[in-house]
Amino acid sequence: MNYDWTTFIHLGILSAALLLGSYIRSKVKFFQKYLIPNALTAGFILLIFYNFIAPRFALETVTLGVLVYHLLNLSFIAMTLRKSPKASQAMRKRIFPTAIGVLSQYAIQCVVGLLVTILLINTVMPDLFPAIGFCLPLGFVLGPGQAFTIGSGWEALGFEGAGSVGLTFAAIGFLWGCFGGIFLINLGLKRKWISEEEVQKIRNKDTSNGIFRRGVKRPTAGYMSTEPEAIDSMTFNAAFVFAVYLLSYGLLHLITFLLSFIGPLGTELATNLWGINFIFSALTALLVKALLNKTKLQYVIDNGTMTRISGISIDIMVTASIAAISLVVVAHYWLPILILTSFGGLTAYFTLPWICSRMFVDHQFHRSLIIFGASTGTMPTGLALLRVIDPEFETPVASDYMYSSGLTFLFAIPLILSINLPAYSVTGNNPSLMWLAVLISLGYLVFVVIAFFVISRKRGIAQPGKRWYRNGMEGE
Repeated sequence: MNYDWTTFIHLGILSAALLLGSYIRSKVKFFQKYLIPNALTAGFILLIFYNFIAPRFALETVTLGVLVYHLLNLSFIAMTLRKSPKASQAMRKRIFPTAIGVLSQYAIQCVVGLLVTILLINTVMPDLFPAIGFCLPLGFVLGPGQAFTIGSGWEALGFEGAGSVGLTFAAIGFLWGCFGGIFLINLGLKRKWISEEEVQKIRNKDTSNGIFRRGVKRPTAGYMSTEPEAIDSMTFNAAFVFAVYLLSYGLLHLITFLLSFIGPLGTELATNLWGINFIFSALTALLVKALLNKTKLQYVIDNGTMTRISGISIDIMVTASIAAISLVVVAHYWLPILILTSFGGLTAYFTLPWICSRMFVDHQFHRSLIIFGASTGTMPTGLALLRVIDPEFETPVASDYMYSSGLTFLFAIPLILSINLPAYSVTGNNPSLMWLAVLISLGYLVFVVIAFFVISRKRGIAQPGKRWYRNGMEGE
């Protein structure tokens, strides 16, 4: 009897590459020094495999794209379902500035991406698809999952290979996050933005090899939610994630049905909404979470287990997203990709120390690192950089970032919903839609600037020519 092995063959290949990447990280000092995530190493190994070897065995990257799409949504659900402890008054004061720090890069990358694209279209690349400008914030700030799903939707609108282009932006963003992050740490050391105590932590080898040594006390991954003879706790928590995903699928089908009454415009809008399903997945998870809180059943969810489910999804998603990149497509768009990613990486590298040293009154450099990593790679990239100087997460920086992610997500929804405007400027032969996208992005940038000065007050205008606000450092 014949069974379809396609998905599990690809999962086996991805898993083997992740194991190989883990081995390389544990043995090779280069990967330890630059904190290269194992999923990134595995992805680049498979990038060669899927472009030159896999086609000989009829292994196509279509399945990888499907995995990226679904795993992105599942990771959002798992993280959203986590129990949220009550935030202290001091933490609430730090959540908004952290969200503004992330949004600053989103707004800058949107504006820079669109304006550079317009410049290229009006000079050396008149046939360039306008939506490529949004690939910068999609790949850098949002990550490979969003870059692929939204980019794939643009392919139907005429942007050839958009999904692969989005993944390429995300892959280069990871490189900026890893290498740029280490350069930023070294700069902080050189200019004494980091205390002597934190310098000693950086020199601790255990923070870099990626695998706990034999005999070392290991952190707890999670707690049991159920009695094992009834149902395994991992199964129970995973069942919540998949059930919520089914509900989000039904919600999007309902929205698609309702939009169909509008006509062709509604049908087209519904099609694009499926490309940003991660938003509806997270919203559905929020509704389920509210119901659990209302019925006092939230205690059955284990945060550690949900984090592990999200971690599995992200690791496999990142590996698959890089492996799915088409080098043929990248070669076609190499110039705008090179220019845009250079702008994105450099702006994050130079602006975040300036912004964070003035906006925060504690742990400024820690916050610069985690926001830099998350604004070029993903949240795990930011956490990996933070672990270099805060290996036990003793500072409140990591938890502040986790709390702020929900607020950041809500602030970003209108911008995400406008993400198709540059594409519509082509399909509708209406260039004004491209400029509307620029205006919306500029509006976000103005909002971020105003919020920055409200938060930083006098610090916001102090020492404007200096990259680091000295008087804002702890102990000075």
